[in-house]
Amino acid sequence: MLPFSASAAPQVEGVPSVATMEELPCKAAILMDAATGTVLYEQNADEALPPASVTKVMTLLLVMEAVEKGKIALDDMVGVSAHAASMGGSQVFLKEGEQMSVEEMLKCVVIASANDCAVALAEFVAGSEEAFVAAMNARAAELGMKNTRFENTNGLDDTAQNHVISARDIAIMSRELISHPKILEYSGIWMDSIRDGAFGLTNTNRLVRFYPGCTGLKTGSTSRAGFCISATATRDGLSLVCVIMAAETRDVRNACATKLLDYGFANFESYRAPAGSMELALKGSDTDTMTVNWQDFALTVPKGRAGDVEIKREMPDSVCAPLGNGAQIGEMIFLLDGKEVGRVSVCTAHEAERIGFGTLFWHLLSQFLLL
Repeated sequence: MLPFSASAAPQVEGVPSVATMEELPCKAAILMDAATGTVLYEQNADEALPPASVTKVMTLLLVMEAVEKGKIALDDMVGVSAHAASMGGSQVFLKEGEQMSVEEMLKCVVIASANDCAVALAEFVAGSEEAFVAAMNARAAELGMKNTRFENTNGLDDTAQNHVISARDIAIMSRELISHPKILEYSGIWMDSIRDGAFGLTNTNRLVRFYPGCTGLKTGSTSRAGFCISATATRDGLSLVCVIMAAETRDVRNACATKLLDYGFANFESYRAPAGSMELALKGSDTDTMTVNWQDFALTVPKGRAGDVEIKREMPDSVCAPLGNGAQIGEMIFLLDGKEVGRVSVCTAHEAERIGFGTLFWHLLSQFLLL
């Protein structure tokens, strides 16, 4: 049992308020819908705090983006520098000159929080840890992470001066990281091994084994940061990101994350409207119809309310050429209790040129000859 004190949870924007949530015994926390980015609970979420190894969420993100862009490959072999091999804390004891694949190093970072592998990957991607850290800060700015400053790739803070990040910013970068499905393959592993089975890996995130639906993601702890976690979990189509910062012990951290995830799954659900298309009458072109389409839509709603979401289409019965590809001709508006909670654009799926005089003449002549 944890000594919780009563406090009201903030109302989710656009939806009715739900059950209250007690303040958690940690310095900062946030709960976010991974699909929509909707914040379901926050507690001191914008204070910049030392993140310990949760730092590696950004390190992993940049490595996965390098893989996605074809800059590196999972089977590339990474050489270990003296600098990478010198890292303390959580590590897999890399030796200078040793080589290990990108994929094995990724597993070591995700599962065992290996500081040495984090630095080796950073050097492999950017040439040096300093250049990689600059890229980390640039990516944070791109993602709108307003209370973040990285000084290294792994979160070791014994010499760091101002290596900090807020709970909200951790949730933002965690959402971005789990858009790479391969990471969830690694973070969901409880035990694995490297070096042909000679060195065992055990996940630092005990929730992966003991919390139903947990998919990852990253733990961290130092004397300055306390005990931190970015935990991801999915149940019944709802995916959540839970961040806990500066808890006093590992058990308190895990209990806070469990309570916050339980709150999310008990009180919210995900509404999904799939992407679609339809045909509209087309005037002034040599074809009779125009295909229009719209993107999928996701919304976080209180538990049991997904079936109450209504869709209102605002679009004409017909359109007139000329029209370019991707031209907006209407919107799908989503309503809950009569109030708008979101909208998506309805756009043309192809071009439609205005019919020329010559084509129009032949159409009219063909109709005349058929009389």
